[in-house]
Amino acid sequence: MMMRRIWLLFSQAVTVALAALFVVMTLKPEWLPRSSMGVAGTLPAPTIVSAAPAPAASGTTAASGHAAAARSAAPAVVSIVATKMARRHPLADDPNFRFFFGDRNSQPQTGLGSGVIASAEGYLLTNNHVVEGADEIEVQLTDGRQARARLIGTDPETDLAVLKIELDRLPVIVFGQMASLQVGDAVLAIGNPFNVGQTVTAGIVSALGRNRLNLSTFENFIQTDAAINPGNSGGALVDARGHLVGINTAIFSRSGGSMGIGFAIPVDTARQVMEGLVRDGRVTRGWIGVEPRDLTADFAESFKLPVKQGVLITGVLQDGPASQAGLRPGDVVVSIASKPVLNTAQLLSAVAALAPQSQAVVGVQRGDKAIEVTVTVAQRPAPQRRGQR
Repeated sequence: MMMRRIWLLFSQAVTVALAALFVVMTLKPEWLPRSSMGVAGTLPAPTIVSAAPAPAASGTTAASGHAAAARSAAPAVVSIVATKMARRHPLADDPNFRFFFGDRNSQPQTGLGSGVIASAEGYLLTNNHVVEGADEIEVQLTDGRQARARLIGTDPETDLAVLKIELDRLPVIVFGQMASLQVGDAVLAIGNPFNVGQTVTAGIVSALGRNRLNLSTFENFIQTDAAINPGNSGGALVDARGHLVGINTAIFSRSGGSMGIGFAIPVDTARQVMEGLVRDGRVTRGWIGVEPRDLTADFAESFKLPVKQGVLITGVLQDGPASQAGLRPGDVVVSIASKPVLNTAQLLSAVAALAPQSQAVVGVQRGDKAIEVTVTVAQRPAPQRRGQR
């Protein structure tokens, strides 16, 4: 009889403990040790928390799912105030200048945006256009704490920037799995639109892989109808579990406000850029030195090309990697490193993914001949004139 009572008490205690653990994991995952939420990144700094693969769908309602995701992600989304100090005109002390133009001592300019705490070491992700040219950057957390941020680096070609703040006990976003994101998945946009305070909006993934928007050099955007407005730039796009899948960056709008077409930089791109800026101070990308454009049906027909898709090379940089390998204007690139290339965006991404000083085989259609050219890849230089690849 005594053993039965002891066993009953033990089973009740275990049941209560498991129930409490389930509640904490669902509602307050940040209370648990960080190792329970994912696998740490490979770099010693920043330490990035990655999500495990998504479980099978359960009977959780959409409302409670959104609430849990917002509670999980919102503390790691911050408001950013970037200030540009007034530039004194060199003739401001000249009496004649002041007589004709008046006192032109302008006020400091401030810009508002959002950011995402990406590691416990204090590294933040945001948009380059939020902090570009700023002399001072202030960050405000949802718990009321404020800190001056240091600019670690920027990557204008993806419109991303990395900041660092010196605070302890920071809430950290969990990085989601981009490979599992699908059109139609529920997402939340979290940021500080119009400086009204942190705001959460809901929508779905409207499209993946959006490019040719002329927003940045490397475009592979997530499109969403979750409302994104001025001030949301640099904020988080999270999935139904509250895991980061993108950095909100731009909207299509005729009014200046949300029209249901917003764009976010995929989390995989954001992670790669952050790791490169923290580790090397720059993002390492391949480059071969060509001027590309999409192959049109008219061009293919005019020159009787046997291919209908590819990238037409309109120019080759003298003494650049492509020139040294024998590529010529008029060649049509159809593959790089055995991967098909159908348009300029794919060519740019494929070349950028190559390691500098490595060799890559480029499949080329030259008139009626299909040939292969081996190119020694170089380090992509700082952004120059638009269109150079």
